[in-house]
Amino acid sequence: MVKGSKYGTHRVIQPKGTLPQPAMKISNDMDIYDNEILIDVEYLNIDSASFTQLKEEAQGDLEKIKTTILEIVNQRGKMQNPVTGSGGMLIGTVEKIGIDLMDKIDLQVGDKIATLVSLSLTPLKIDKIKKIEPDIDRVEIEGKAILFESGVYAKLPEDLENTLALAALDVAGAPAQVKKLVKSGNTVLILGATGKSGLMCCYMAKKMVGNRGKVIGQVRNEERAAFLKKTNICDDIIICNVLNPIEVLEKTLQVNRNQEVDISINCLSIANTEMSSILPVRQEGIVYFFSMATSFTKAALGAEGVGKDVTMIIGNGYTKNHAQITLDLLRESSILQVIFKEKFSKR
Repeated sequence: MVKGSKYGTHRVIQPKGTLPQPAMKISNDMDIYDNEILIDVEYLNIDSASFTQLKEEAQGDLEKIKTTILEIVNQRGKMQNPVTGSGGMLIGTVEKIGIDLMDKIDLQVGDKIATLVSLSLTPLKIDKIKKIEPDIDRVEIEGKAILFESGVYAKLPEDLENTLALAALDVAGAPAQVKKLVKSGNTVLILGATGKSGLMCCYMAKKMVGNRGKVIGQVRNEERAAFLKKTNICDDIIICNVLNPIEVLEKTLQVNRNQEVDISINCLSIANTEMSSILPVRQEGIVYFFSMATSFTKAALGAEGVGKDVTMIIGNGYTKNHAQITLDLLRESSILQVIFKEKFSKR
């Protein structure tokens, strides 16, 4: 074989000249180039926004979801939801390493890894979908995938179950970014506080704000509020409809001495929540959109429309050391371990 582009552009079929993520179609030929890694895939974790859309379109019919996933991969050569544009990540076993990478990476054939780059740019071939677990956005498959030279990965730790590590690594960028953004004494609002990324962000934010700060978790009903209260990782909990920005603002002000927050973090999986993230934040505060359902246009024009001078950050799934930071949170918190095992990492 020959060496391809480290960024995978040699795999792009349409349109030529683009990178694999925005491309409409890439090659999922599983004969690897000299600087690629072949993975025997076990699980796909579809990102939350994408899986929510797939479930809604199929009205919960798992067979229809299977058919749609197979159609997407066959048409695009990758798992990229055409509606949300997003993908997810995978775990599997290293099957083959290109000759050019053998002395450059810390992997060997047989290592279990999680890819920390999106399925929306990963060449993927699915031979069979064995099982779909809709409550945790996970798809068990028989198939292969390609990791480019520039692709980020994490070896699965020996002290944590593979499915537990997968659930956490799926949202690794979120708590790592929170660690960078949140300072001691800050007041932080987390929308979607009971999901995977939301729980991780709540826990990390609580660590960062210290005794002088406050973490406010948003949930959609009493049941979720009771669950979140038991974790003791939020100082206050608000129950509100994230599609109603004024309600979110009012509920936030009620628990925060009529003050807007310093930072809001959007961990939701549904569209049209931009203003619910922006409105409760003080002037010159920070809005962090980890949600893949975020619209740049709605966020930018919406902030302008309400006169909010806030720094808006699009959630980057990659942050330096994000895998280690996230796995260390699990190791540190028995609460998070129990929740992730029960809710997000079923076998």
